[in-house]
Amino acid sequence: MLTGRRYLLAFTPEQAGYAERVGAICRAVWNTGLEQRREYRRRGAFVSYVEQARQLAEAKQDPDCGWLADAPSHTLQQTLRDLERACKAHGTWRVRWRSKTRTAPSFRFPDRNHIAVRRLNRRWGEVRLPKFGPVRFRWTRAIGGTIRNATVSRDGGRWYVSFCVEDGVAEAVPNGKPPVGVDRGVAVAVATSDGDLHDRAFVTRGEAARLRRLQQRLSRSLRTHGRNRRSGRRDTVRAQLGRLHARIRDRRCGFAVQTAVRLVRDHGLVAVEDLRVKDMTASARGNVEQPGRNVRAKAGLNRSILGKGWGRFLLHLEHAARYHGAAVVKVNPAFTSQTCHVCGHVARESRESQAVFRCVACRHQANADVNAAKNILAAGLAVTGRGDLGIGRSAKRQPPVRSAA
Repeated sequence: MLTGRRYLLAFTPEQAGYAERVGAICRAVWNTGLEQRREYRRRGAFVSYVEQARQLAEAKQDPDCGWLADAPSHTLQQTLRDLERACKAHGTWRVRWRSKTRTAPSFRFPDRNHIAVRRLNRRWGEVRLPKFGPVRFRWTRAIGGTIRNATVSRDGGRWYVSFCVEDGVAEAVPNGKPPVGVDRGVAVAVATSDGDLHDRAFVTRGEAARLRRLQQRLSRSLRTHGRNRRSGRRDTVRAQLGRLHARIRDRRCGFAVQTAVRLVRDHGLVAVEDLRVKDMTASARGNVEQPGRNVRAKAGLNRSILGKGWGRFLLHLEHAARYHGAAVVKVNPAFTSQTCHVCGHVARESRESQAVFRCVACRHQANADVNAAKNILAAGLAVTGRGDLGIGRSAKRQPPVRSAA
């Protein structure tokens, strides 16, 4: 199976500066290629990757575009391939521009024949990349397979290399262990139908205060000097914010990986809600003609959802399930948090808070997230019994499995 390995790079100052230039060139190629595709669509035409790659090769011969030759050719070609894949998947008009300030530099080396990795000692390894030469990286785990490609990216002010590896491991057979339902919540990150609650604080009190101070300093600078004026202090604040956010993301990622592996090791089927996190966290501001309602409360809910890492957890859950013989089933999320698992009564009033569920019909009381997880498990078992997809609705009648009161 294909898997990923991520390592911290130890660039020299010259290599770090060159990586910044390569990232900027790839960003320019992406934005120029996207604008060209949009212009073709305006005229009712279409331009392919082959044509754009040919024009890129011609542009390198132009003295005014000689800076394109500073970057490795394969990285620029891969940028155009990624652009074509994104346009086919999402549509030309929905693909976003790459911003100089908001988009972290990233570029990929697609040819494994140009990538050479060797281990130097217990803590360090070395990778040779085109036009970079030998680059040292922290050896935190073995490669464990054949490298397919390598991606260099910057995150929180530090550079990383990510290898796509073919590890030679076949997908595990079903392990035959009991099923479990999982509810992703705001009060608790992950709750299971077995009654387990998995959660941790990703931001300390001191980091939250420092985060507010840095955001206030950045906002004050933007109001005073505007966005177009270059400021060294503003860049320093952005760098500090980036390092702090990267530290928080690392904790969230570690929690998601550990929780996902624990679930798929102990269970053969994991039922989760098919949530559209991107739509759920959309802004509620509205516009002048139709202003939004409860904007402040909606913004707080969006921060809580994103802070728990719902999407990342599901990604790691599906990845880990392949190695441990577990199946991940997505079920319709409608009314799972408002339905009593004991009597099946549906009422919004039963969900008193994020933590308490008290049925207005049978007076059954339980943790709200655990009650929702049991409903998710029942829906997941009903789906697998009918042989449908988890997000569909079957015409067959099979009552959901419920535990005894």
